[in-house]
Amino acid sequence: MKRSIAALILGISLTGASTARAQESNAGPGTLEVTVVPGGGTFYTSSSKGPSFGNYTLGAAITYNINSIVGIEGDVAGALAVAQNLQFGSVTSNQKGPDQLNYSGNLVISLPTHSAFVPYATGGIGGLTTFSRASLGITSNDTSLTGNVGGGVKWYAANGRWGLRGDYRFLAVRASTDATAFFNQDTRYGHRVYGAVIINALR
Repeated sequence: MKRSIAALILGISLTGASTARAQESNAGPGTLEVTVVPGGGTFYTSSSKGPSFGNYTLGAAITYNINSIVGIEGDVAGALAVAQNLQFGSVTSNQKGPDQLNYSGNLVISLPTHSAFVPYATGGIGGLTTFSRASLGITSNDTSLTGNVGGGVKWYAANGRWGLRGDYRFLAVRASTDATAFFNQDTRYGHRVYGAVIINALR
């Protein structure tokens, strides 16, 4: 009887271990990943000419993973203006900042943990379009060169089909001669954070 119980426990243990290994092997990045960003924020620090401000951020990214370590990503993020206190010199005014669209190509370096959690570092270059807002003195759309560096962590479900992602980027926006006093007459720096859903489109 004891031998039967021991054999049963051993069988269950081996089955559980095999299942865990199977789940572990499926839980991870696919060759092609689609990231959907339903919510986040982009926050720019103040400069000598323009105030600090923040926008609500949403967007998407497509990542092609060359192998378990190196990936190439195309990223598009829309920063939607929200009402906030904007300080111009000694005057504070409650109004919306400008809407913006950021697009970049990035190199992604992942840590091959062989588990459901995958930390990564990333960086790249791209462009930022700031859309006109007459109340801020922005009378036309302006596009500037940008750079970003950051990282985050991805978590993958056991079935390998989807996951979650938390991402942080430090942004640098090159000064533009066509920019207004509100934004980008000098180099601007910002921070972008978001939470996202990953879809493994191709494994």
